[in-house]
Amino acid sequence: MTSQTPATGTPGDVAIVGAGMVGLATAWFLQERGVSVTVIDREGVASGASWGNAGWLTPGLATPLPEPAVLRYGVRAVLSPSSPVYVPLRPDPKLLGFLTRFTRNSTATRWRRAMDALVPINQRALPAFDRLTDGGVHTPTQEAAPFLAAYRTEAERTTLLEELEHIRAAGLGIEFDTLSGEQARELEPLLGPAVGAAIRLHGQRFIDPGTFVSELAEAVRVRGARFRIGTAVTAVHNKPGQAVVETTDGIQQSFDAVVLANGSWLSRLAKPHGVRTHVQAGRGYSFSVKTPRVPAGPLYFPAQRVACTPLGDRLRVAGMMEFRSPDAKLDPRRIAAITEAVRPLLDGAELDNRADEWVGARPCTPDGLPLIGRTTSSRVFTAGGHGMWGVTLGPATGELLAELMTTGRAPAELAPFDPTR
Repeated sequence: MTSQTPATGTPGDVAIVGAGMVGLATAWFLQERGVSVTVIDREGVASGASWGNAGWLTPGLATPLPEPAVLRYGVRAVLSPSSPVYVPLRPDPKLLGFLTRFTRNSTATRWRRAMDALVPINQRALPAFDRLTDGGVHTPTQEAAPFLAAYRTEAERTTLLEELEHIRAAGLGIEFDTLSGEQARELEPLLGPAVGAAIRLHGQRFIDPGTFVSELAEAVRVRGARFRIGTAVTAVHNKPGQAVVETTDGIQQSFDAVVLANGSWLSRLAKPHGVRTHVQAGRGYSFSVKTPRVPAGPLYFPAQRVACTPLGDRLRVAGMMEFRSPDAKLDPRRIAAITEAVRPLLDGAELDNRADEWVGARPCTPDGLPLIGRTTSSRVFTAGGHGMWGVTLGPATGELLAELMTTGRAPAELAPFDPTR
């Protein structure tokens, strides 16, 4: 039964579609404002992109996915299974439309404009995590000491240095310094002899994403949230004074408002509510390996688009941007491509003794900006399309969206992310 409508004040009862970082953070911050929440997910907590990703909390690197470097790959490269950005050749009008718009946004001018839009929410990323851990999420974030972006040559790192300077100019305080390959290996002996240059970023963090999101779910549950797991939402309907959620088990349930935070599956539910932007699955792969020593912080190989994170006594290796159906099976060629890309760059990692091989669908938009806010329905909201940065920006997204939903006033940080743009 619904209580108070969004049009007249704080909604009393909200459905959150999606039990990943973004959906659960939104649930937590709504609870902070006195809202009752029901979380609905077709599989389970952290069952999508939230589980096997790199777990970086790096607002200094949360940049738009469409960038000039993508254009340099060329058609032949993106059709190769070993390419860091891979597009399987198949007839798909939605994918073709997405890639056309994505390509148009992969210019320096549009990248800078999108980066300017991201800086204000990036600034809120780490404080929002602190509010979660201070408020009952019993898994602390870890300082990345150090966080190293490593390259074969100094020329390779020019692009990231230019991006970092623009991010600084846009108002995000980020500190970094440049290192030679030898200096980088002194800090992190796991780096291989092929590394000839590096950037050390300061003030970044990381988490074990599966563990953190599970703890966040437990914190939300303890505060009274209801969970409906194992059932998929098939539609959200506007009715007088309510939003009705219909699920595959035949149940229709009424709420004051609904938040669509279901990642790469967002478009199907959001389109009837005026969201024209297509959210495309950009699938990422990961696995874990043993190493002679576990590094103190993440290692990033930007030229290869591979991210490595210490999790327990193993190193998680993640990479690839594969534009295809979110439900497609894991393709072992992608795992092999990541393995060969980092083999010369990691010294002693047991890359042929892999565990936890995984694929997950990142929700990508053609302009690189998420969809956060109210749709054309006053009762349906979206929180998705973060690309590779759903973990980093999930809590900040939830905090800002909860403010909008309970006050009716849109925070300035959300203006560029209008779902109906």
